[in-house]
Amino acid sequence: MFKAIQKFFYLKNAVFILVDLLVINLASFLALFTRFEFSFSAMRATTFFGYALRFSPFNSLICLVVFGLFGLYSCIWQYASAGELFKIAMATFISSAVCYTAMALAGMTMMRSYPILYFLYLCGFVFVTRFFVRFYHQYMSRTKEVKKRTMLIGGGAAAELLIRELTNSPKSKNEVVCIIDDDRAKWGKMIHGIRIVGGREKIKESLEKYAIDAIVLSMPSAPAATKKEIIDLCQQASEGRKLQILSVPSIYKIADGDVAIQQLRPVELTDLLGRPEITAAVSNDVKSYITGKTVLVTGGGGSIGSELVKQVAGYGAKRVVIFDIYENTSYELQQKMKREMPDADVVVRIGSVQSQQALEELFSTFQPQIVFHAAAHKHVPLMEDCPIEAVKNNIIGTYNTVVAAINHHVEKFILISTDKAVNPTNVMGATKRFCEMIIQRANAVSSQTIFSAVRFGNVVGSHGSVVPLFMEQIKNGGPVTVTDKRITRYFMTIPEAVSLVLEAGFLSMGGEIFVLDMGNPVKIDDMARMLITLAGYEPDVDIPIIYTGLRPGEKLYEELLVDKEHDTKTDNDLIFIENIEKMMPGTVKAFVENFEKHCYDSKCTEDEMKEFIRKAVPTYNPSSPS
Repeated sequence: MFKAIQKFFYLKNAVFILVDLLVINLASFLALFTRFEFSFSAMRATTFFGYALRFSPFNSLICLVVFGLFGLYSCIWQYASAGELFKIAMATFISSAVCYTAMALAGMTMMRSYPILYFLYLCGFVFVTRFFVRFYHQYMSRTKEVKKRTMLIGGGAAAELLIRELTNSPKSKNEVVCIIDDDRAKWGKMIHGIRIVGGREKIKESLEKYAIDAIVLSMPSAPAATKKEIIDLCQQASEGRKLQILSVPSIYKIADGDVAIQQLRPVELTDLLGRPEITAAVSNDVKSYITGKTVLVTGGGGSIGSELVKQVAGYGAKRVVIFDIYENTSYELQQKMKREMPDADVVVRIGSVQSQQALEELFSTFQPQIVFHAAAHKHVPLMEDCPIEAVKNNIIGTYNTVVAAINHHVEKFILISTDKAVNPTNVMGATKRFCEMIIQRANAVSSQTIFSAVRFGNVVGSHGSVVPLFMEQIKNGGPVTVTDKRITRYFMTIPEAVSLVLEAGFLSMGGEIFVLDMGNPVKIDDMARMLITLAGYEPDVDIPIIYTGLRPGEKLYEELLVDKEHDTKTDNDLIFIENIEKMMPGTVKAFVENFEKHCYDSKCTEDEMKEFIRKAVPTYNPSSPS
């Protein structure tokens, strides 16, 4: 009881109570004053005035109790809304009715107009005093911080929700001043007082006219190609200006009413690929060969490996085994799976594919039915400097894993390969091409295990990807480093790549090299400039771009992954089978034995190892022009 009284008379509540005592008695006075046509002498001459004075302490107490019961002293009024307005109306109506009834029971009958006038004055005063707090906080938050003048592109449901949120949220750093929409029927109309000034041709003019600091793409359901066109237009129009370009969440979140200031995000590379992101729908085909199986993912703690683990577990695998040499990422993935998919049976074993003993113990213990082999050294410049390690991990590691798979009668074995295996000019690509040869040879000699490989290009956000590097360089104020102004690469998101890998696994009949259609290549220099602009800076002015020159083994242009004229189509329009000449029987094993011999020979030099690789991979040409 004491705590309740103490809470009731908290400092802020005490101020409201004092104000309420004033407005309660002022409302009673004004109700009589209004009834007697604003004549104080006429009002004072009546018994009603005396009744009001005598009942004033009881009237005040009744009102304070009713106000407390309706929570008028526990609301946070700076966030008040329609719900609080209803509380005020009910509290003042009930307190007016109770006071009028109590006066009548006490023999102080008032005129019939008194309770109506009293309620109207009391409700108005309480509303003004409470909502003054909200308006004061909104005004102070706006004066404390100069908000970014913001242009919305898209005048639909997302824009309406976003304007309302930006206007009402004290955390908002943006003030919407104009809207762009290509729908002519909307031109000149307003959304919450903000005018739709025209279509995309008005972007450049409006940037100057309204002194825009930020642009928000409020069109979450627009196709990726349309978004890219708009972003390109914004970049061209904003030349010489520091602009931040943001985007709203997916249309599904908007439909659920979940749009919030915190969900505004910078435009990402996936918005700039110029194509819709491939969504991994739950495929019955994939389910048919994953569900109920024990699946081994080598390199399971890496970018591709960890996504494989998540998707495979989601398809109902009986058990998912993560095998990786790096304990930190493997442990993090294990803990994440426990939180997000507690029913999935996920185990981790630390070890190297270079160890035949470790692989034998792994396969004997878990008896995997499906293997996704993602373990590999993938960094091109590092493997140029360490070719022996590339051979140990990529070639010998793959061979060891293949042998273990055959010995333990694995059903399917899928190698994760790379676009750099196409006519390789670097050690990493050449070793991965030899891994493909191992897979094809293994499929020829194995009667129980189906072997195949899947090639794809760069994945956005993976370890070593250029995108996180650029973002970190921009965050640190530059410079952003690009090897060559002309260099291009194919890009795909990690979930996209993995969903297609799983589809390829279903399609595999043995010996195929599947290649994924990754769309059009992206110019790295354009990407760097986009990311700088989207961060609110001007390339070459705020953030310099420097060109460092191609690194050893690096190509200007990656080979076209999909040759639609010569490659074989599959049932999936984004997956093709490359028609490639297979190596002669016996050749692969002889080369592997030769590699093993020289890898553990302390006298073998890096240049000698590169020469052995060149002999093993006929398409490897380290001296080819870039």
